[in-house]
Amino acid sequence: MKHLHFDCFSGISGDMILGALVDAGLPFKDLVRGLALLQIEGFRLAQKPVKRGAVAATKVDVLIEKGFRAPLTLAQITRILLKSGLPAVVKEQSQAVFDALTNAEGKAHGVEPSHVHFHEVGVIDSFVDVVGGVLGLHLMEIHRVTASAINVGSGTLSSAHGTLPVPGPAVVALAVGLPIYAHGPTRELATPTGVALVRTLAQEFGPLPRMEVRRVGYGAGTANPAQWPNVLRVFVGEGAQTALGSVETIVELQTNIDDLNPQVYETVFDRVFAAGALDATLTPITMKKGRPGNVLSVLAPRENVEVVLAVLFADTTALGIRTQEVQRRVLPRRFTSVRIDGQDVRIKLADHGPGQSKASPEYEDCRRIAEQSGQPVKDVLETAMLMYRQSQHTRRKVKVSR
Repeated sequence: MKHLHFDCFSGISGDMILGALVDAGLPFKDLVRGLALLQIEGFRLAQKPVKRGAVAATKVDVLIEKGFRAPLTLAQITRILLKSGLPAVVKEQSQAVFDALTNAEGKAHGVEPSHVHFHEVGVIDSFVDVVGGVLGLHLMEIHRVTASAINVGSGTLSSAHGTLPVPGPAVVALAVGLPIYAHGPTRELATPTGVALVRTLAQEFGPLPRMEVRRVGYGAGTANPAQWPNVLRVFVGEGAQTALGSVETIVELQTNIDDLNPQVYETVFDRVFAAGALDATLTPITMKKGRPGNVLSVLAPRENVEVVLAVLFADTTALGIRTQEVQRRVLPRRFTSVRIDGQDVRIKLADHGPGQSKASPEYEDCRRIAEQSGQPVKDVLETAMLMYRQSQHTRRKVKVSR
């Protein structure tokens, strides 16, 4: 599994991402050729080697030759993406980045997302930075993206809205739920485009995870502050895949409870899952003075911990919650489906060795069919597994006959 990690020790921006990807091995000609599929005019790309502090890096510049006649709305951006010849996954992820940017700008300036405009000088820049970053990862065949905490900088910045504190309002809106900090020169280090890209593309934020590094790239920012390497570093390599699955870091939250109405737990479970929890359990224990109680345990991705904590504090009587990072091994998963009574039932598959896999019907699909047909759920589950095994047997026979 090809893995890329963004090391945002000096922030992140769109041009830094492009430079870092090219420096890490993305062929510049392939990037230029891919961006031509946008079918828009008015820019060209240039690359050059530079130094930022003591670090050698690649600088990718978007040279604007002419802009659009008027600012673009999100709807216009969507139409341009849809008409382009880009791969579908690049279109979808680029759209997601623009959605995030639009929502952040709307929140920052108190306007509806439909009224947010990308102004003339920056509109082609935004297209190239966003689509180029997404396209670059696609061309490099990156399967997993992670990122460090983001150094956003400090001080003030000048904008069309006057002098603003660093980080600017749009970056603040985009950074909600992400780990950020301020260090180094007194200036803006993270831009809205850069944060929107990493927020959309990264599956996990934290220290450099376990990986076998193959390439390292450095993308230069425009600014060159004294005694500071203003670059984005990327590590490219193979993910921590083992015979027993990939390794990922999650957070375990636990609290002991002895004074909550048991009827409330159903709602607590619903709300922690809605907040992004991966799993939740309740274990009976005996607490001090012989009182019966429960250990409420929840597993959550790092980026969802604060939201899950808020639910636990609001919906239970807990006054304190233990948290610790834990590692888990996860088998590669995929889905297929079978048809029962004219409806699809998803079958979750997990590989645990060469030619070996586990299969399990999705309970919610089976329950829906059971409710509509009046059958017991257990019968629908058994039928789904039987049909899946029959389909696999038929497929093996076809392969043999060929």
